[in-house]
Amino acid sequence: MRMVAVESSRPTFRSLGVAAEIVDALTDQGIDRAFAIQERTLPLALTGKDLIGQARTGMGKTLGFGVPMLDRLFDDADITELDGTVRGLVVVPTRELCLQVAEDLTGASTRLTAPVGPGKDATRPFRVTAIYGGVPFEKQTAALDAGTDVVVGTPGRLLDLSRQNLLDLTHVEVLVLDEADEMLDQGFLDDVKAIMAQTSPNRQTMLFSATMPGPIVALTRSFMHRPVRVRADNSSAQATHATTTQIVFQSHRLDRVSVLARILQTPGRGRTIVFARTKRSAAMVAEDLAGLGFRVGAVHGDMRQNDRERSLDAFRDGSVDIMVATDVAARGIDVEDVTHVINYQVPEDDKTYVHRIGRTGRAGHSGVAVTLVDWDDLTRWQAIDDTLNLGHPTPPRWFSTSPEFLAEFDLPEDVTDRVGRAVRVQGSAAATAPARRDRDRDRNRDRNNHGGRRDRKAARR
Repeated sequence: MRMVAVESSRPTFRSLGVAAEIVDALTDQGIDRAFAIQERTLPLALTGKDLIGQARTGMGKTLGFGVPMLDRLFDDADITELDGTVRGLVVVPTRELCLQVAEDLTGASTRLTAPVGPGKDATRPFRVTAIYGGVPFEKQTAALDAGTDVVVGTPGRLLDLSRQNLLDLTHVEVLVLDEADEMLDQGFLDDVKAIMAQTSPNRQTMLFSATMPGPIVALTRSFMHRPVRVRADNSSAQATHATTTQIVFQSHRLDRVSVLARILQTPGRGRTIVFARTKRSAAMVAEDLAGLGFRVGAVHGDMRQNDRERSLDAFRDGSVDIMVATDVAARGIDVEDVTHVINYQVPEDDKTYVHRIGRTGRAGHSGVAVTLVDWDDLTRWQAIDDTLNLGHPTPPRWFSTSPEFLAEFDLPEDVTDRVGRAVRVQGSAAATAPARRDRDRDRNRDRNNHGGRRDRKAARR
């Protein structure tokens, strides 16, 4: 089953009224045209209106809120002049996303300055600071003490610093909640409310989310002033980026490694993310692919943050071209040229499906999203299909040798699973730890059972 949509023409940031300094900084990075969510949010956000942006990952949300935030802080008479206290705040659910958003905002603000000195005649560079957990406080607090204009942070660390009077949020005049539904899923909603309550009552608030569950809607009613809602997609049926192709078929679990290995040999395939439901599944899939000679890494919850970062860095720099990931660990994989996303197992729900396939078809690139449906998981897929109105409730059944499967992925009839000698999974030993634990447990159980049988035989003799 294949579904494709068509991309429309896009305006320039200059034509949308963005400050010349920001336009030039984006041009330096090869960015000059806005995506749909940016085109629809910028005219509103630049005037200071509260807004709700609904768009899945990969639609350009960061610049959708980041450009107007930077523009207003730099050159809006309604914003207090920059003096080194935090004027802009972006709250994000994960460390990985925090680092990525901070990097994007830093890139867009390279030509911006802020006044310094008694007469405000001198200037300094505009400053963006990332605040996140899992690392010592000292470097982050030093950056805050030196003065910063925008903070991008995760809820827990923001509250920790605030409670210790190391971070003052009372002067925040532009506030952004990015991936609000994910913060809800991770149990951060109360923390987010506590953070919002500390900011200026006259602030501009922008909330971005792929979906709008009830608690998020309630949050907008409590903390936003007559927000305008904008969407990047025309309807819920448009659950993919304009240039993303979806392929969905039923695949038997005993044949699935072969199916996956052969899809990964599709002509023209580039960076690929393979999604698994559990840490154990991610570890086992990564180990299986490495055993077949694929350059593969893994990120999941059993890995330490530094190990996950090392694995993600290898994916970004091309040392590996396949990343096997669980949903939460994949947050922050912000690589624009991912050509394929493969759902090794059907996602838990429609929201997870939308987030997963949002990792491909980004920033104007084309992409392919493949979903493998276990025969026992057909009901789960049908619920996703129905909610998103995809119109394909009963995908075809294909095996790794089916002519239809080979034709869909442009594979020769003599294709095999193996592509080279076995290699190690990139990242760290923790990448395959769940699989090793289960394997060792099974071996010990078999050994104990076998030993028990010997003892019983000896007793009978």
